[in-house]
Amino acid sequence: MWELKGRWTQWAWVLVLALWAAPCSMARTVLDLDTKIQPVPLLDWGDSWIDATGKLPVEAIAQGTQADWQPTRANATYPLTNGGALWIRFVIPPAPDAERWYLEVPYASVDRVTLYTRDSVGNWSAQTAGDSVAVSAWPVPHRHPLLPLSVSAEVPRSYLVRVENSHHFSAPLSFVSESHIYRSEQRVSLFLGIYFGLAGLAVTLSMLSALSLRDKAYAAYAVAVTLMGLTQASLTGIAGLHLWPNSPRLNDALSFVLPVLTLSALLWFTTAATSLFERSRSLHRLLLALAGTGVVVAMMMVIGEPGQRPGLIVMFLTLATLTGVSAQLWAWRRGDRFALMLLLGSVPVIVAAAFPMARMMGWTPVSFMTVYGMQIAIALELPMVLVILMIRSAQRREHNRRIQGLDRMDPATGLMNSYVFAAELVRMIARSARLRQKGAVLLIDIVNFNDIEHQFDRQSAQELPLRVAGRLLSTARDIDAVARLSERRFGMLIEGPLTPEEIAQAGPRIVARGLMPFKNKPLAWVAQLRVAQAVVPRDGSDAQSLVAQLDALLTSAPADSKRAVYSLQDAPSA
Repeated sequence: MWELKGRWTQWAWVLVLALWAAPCSMARTVLDLDTKIQPVPLLDWGDSWIDATGKLPVEAIAQGTQADWQPTRANATYPLTNGGALWIRFVIPPAPDAERWYLEVPYASVDRVTLYTRDSVGNWSAQTAGDSVAVSAWPVPHRHPLLPLSVSAEVPRSYLVRVENSHHFSAPLSFVSESHIYRSEQRVSLFLGIYFGLAGLAVTLSMLSALSLRDKAYAAYAVAVTLMGLTQASLTGIAGLHLWPNSPRLNDALSFVLPVLTLSALLWFTTAATSLFERSRSLHRLLLALAGTGVVVAMMMVIGEPGQRPGLIVMFLTLATLTGVSAQLWAWRRGDRFALMLLLGSVPVIVAAAFPMARMMGWTPVSFMTVYGMQIAIALELPMVLVILMIRSAQRREHNRRIQGLDRMDPATGLMNSYVFAAELVRMIARSARLRQKGAVLLIDIVNFNDIEHQFDRQSAQELPLRVAGRLLSTARDIDAVARLSERRFGMLIEGPLTPEEIAQAGPRIVARGLMPFKNKPLAWVAQLRVAQAVVPRDGSDAQSLVAQLDALLTSAPADSKRAVYSLQDAPSA
């Protein structure tokens, strides 16, 4: 019965307070601290007023003689400029006091939030949190302001809140219990732990790749990801809570400075990853100059007026983003195959960055996307960019290997060239003579090159030697050697010991392999090959003379001859 009576008393107080707070034309939402529905938003239960001077004391505000109080609104944005202060008053109805309750301001970058309540003798006591106060000195050190409330189960409690900020304030005020804080922080810690773990892994892989591959794109990306991580740590309150809890000035400035430095590092990464230095020196210098401008803008934010920071950061971020995107599109149009992939990989971050920028300009209120949208976008971007960089590095290494091997290999097929072939032939002749075994040397011509070009097209004719190279490699053993001597001629060294039957079958086997149909090609698209072969060291011990004799055999063969294999032993004596 006493419980029922207490419940009726509580609802009676709620009714009285609702009648007191409601305008004549419209009733307000009644604040109900229900532990089952959290966080409990203030909505329109409170009253708000902006003190343009920011100098009125709490006693004058409590009297309310100079204030034009208006009902608070959900998702409201308050333009705090020129040193003004936002005042909010509310009354907490009688509520169960089994748990401790807190006023939550889910905005880590707010300058200063002060909660006023009357003590037992009627004086106003204050609790303050925000960037202008060291996090270690907050009533409850946390990622964002969390101010304890005194809730009574019998009488209502009146509170005043003063908010100071260098730009627009739009964070929703809400009420949370102690148990809810523990549960929500566990979820947030898991989410942020995944993000920072992924960022740390990306930095480690980038630094190791930069050192092992000597690729400055990886180094630039490591710097950019490190600054990204510090930026998100600052914007979510992790940095103020764990990295610099005793430095309010650092906590206040770095939430604006770090995003600018991050974008400067991304501009450096863009010019390194797209090789702008080799493509356009002027565009390369432009991006580096803009990155240097970002450092100057960051310094201006530290020494300048706090009210100018939002405009500066939005202006620079917009300019730098448009310039970076334009540079990547330009590089892609000039043949960089990875520029467009990198741009597509950064689209989630570009889209997510619009939310905190809009919040900073006062266009949208503080929400989940303005606080955590960037972490989600970066978590999507990091694996994609790392994979793109790995593919880029692999192709660059292959490209460098081909460049370094141009004096030894044919760049189109990867086979040895004529100079290496001649040197290998000299060594094979000497080895065969020393071991008293027989080897074979073959020159192979593509005789229907022009016919393929006339019957199909030029591209098909250019593709034919590449397919022939693959067939010759499949025919050769591991100890044999295949070379491309000219556009239509190949050479092959078959190591001994060979029997007469194996030597006799070498040329016909290669001709037969060329006549086999190619996959996804017409039946007429085959390679008609002509082979001249000699036995070493029997047919000669001079490599240059041996190759000249084989060349003469192929050159003297009639164009319309049906014979495909010529042997130096069968050639008529000069």
